[in-house]
Amino acid sequence: MSVIGAIMVPHPPILLPEVGQGEEKKIAASDSAYRKAALFAAELKPETVVLSSPHSVMYADWFHISPGRSARGDMGQFRAPQLRFQVSYDEEFTGELTKLAEKEGFPAGTLGERSAALDHGTMIPLYYLDKYYSDYKLVRIGLSGLSLKEHYRLGQMIARTSEKLGRRVLFIGSGDLSHKLLAEGPYGFVPEGPAYDERIMDVMGQAAFDELLDFDEAFCDKAAECGHRSFCMMAGALDGKALETEKLSHEVTFGVGYGICTYRVTGDDPERQMLKKWEERRGRLLDERRRNEDPWVRLARAEVEAWIRERRRIEPPADLPAEMLSAKAGVFVSLHKDGRLRGCIGTIEPSRCCVAEEIIENAISASSRDPRFSPVREDELDSLEISVDVLAPPEKISSKDELDVKRYGVIVTNGRNWGLLLPNLDGVDTVDEQVSIALRKAGLSEREKGYEMERFEVVRHV
Repeated sequence: MSVIGAIMVPHPPILLPEVGQGEEKKIAASDSAYRKAALFAAELKPETVVLSSPHSVMYADWFHISPGRSARGDMGQFRAPQLRFQVSYDEEFTGELTKLAEKEGFPAGTLGERSAALDHGTMIPLYYLDKYYSDYKLVRIGLSGLSLKEHYRLGQMIARTSEKLGRRVLFIGSGDLSHKLLAEGPYGFVPEGPAYDERIMDVMGQAAFDELLDFDEAFCDKAAECGHRSFCMMAGALDGKALETEKLSHEVTFGVGYGICTYRVTGDDPERQMLKKWEERRGRLLDERRRNEDPWVRLARAEVEAWIRERRRIEPPADLPAEMLSAKAGVFVSLHKDGRLRGCIGTIEPSRCCVAEEIIENAISASSRDPRFSPVREDELDSLEISVDVLAPPEKISSKDELDVKRYGVIVTNGRNWGLLLPNLDGVDTVDEQVSIALRKAGLSEREKGYEMERFEVVRHV
């Protein structure tokens, strides 16, 4: 057997009468849909339930799979300590999944447990499932700061593990939607909130899982979503499967999105190999972008590839535009992969004899010396998106009023501490956000006083 179905569910504690104390009646549609989803899951009679939770142990670069034979938890954090849960873990499944991850060099396993207690992102789905069915063992998996694609890949590994063991597996993708849907809600309102909810419910309602990977992560962050990575992992577990899909409900009563969908596997469908489909589409877009790169970016890419493959510093080609060989300027080289930053190093003022040499030096640094990232691997080269920012000389300013987040970058300085942020970055929409991030990069408090600011313009090459 393999993965036989999945449910996408939220985890608001207020949904439970013991916590809500009557407030749960305001989201009765979610309660009704949750019960229907739980009954759907029970009718599948899974032997193993794999559950991904945003509130389990989470690391930037590691997927934590809960170890051990069993675990307990309660809702005491939400003033309902009488609600207690105990689960038995599927140790064999966890062991096989961990071995598969280790074999493929994938960053997942049972190391790094900080707390064995069940989290509410796990307990709330089980609260509903256990009303109808309890003859299962659990595999609990946390999310990570890795890309959406890596979450999808882990879902595929879960499916392969279930096939190897012959398990009937139900996947529960636990996660709320946007937390910023209503001005009167606990997290306020941003336009990205309802835009995210509308789009995610359309994607999940159609099981158009390749589109899950197209969501810009800056957009997701602005929307303050909770479950997107959980849904990506669930989608990976259903990759290549024919599905019967039902969208059951979507509510925003308290300013947080709650969406519920069910997925029944009815067979195999090669046309639904969604990661392959996305990679092919992404590859075509990258090829087109690469064909249209200008000389600044072509030079940066040539140096990145030469350095990663051969540790070789290239000479600037003689046919470069004259300004690249004669002018001096500070330059930033930025690398992105799968929509996420992969490296960015630059100079505020020129340190080399010309822009071309500045690009070469900073391309090497961005690909191999950015302390936030491991060096770029050779197998990543074809997936990189590269941009080059050529900086104009910075000028001092006296207030934020002289900044424009789209036009100007900012440098903040206090003594030896300084931080820089380029202009026109995804997810940075206001001057206050721009200065706040620059202060943090400088190691300064956002309440810091007495710092100096400079602004600068750039010419961005992509």
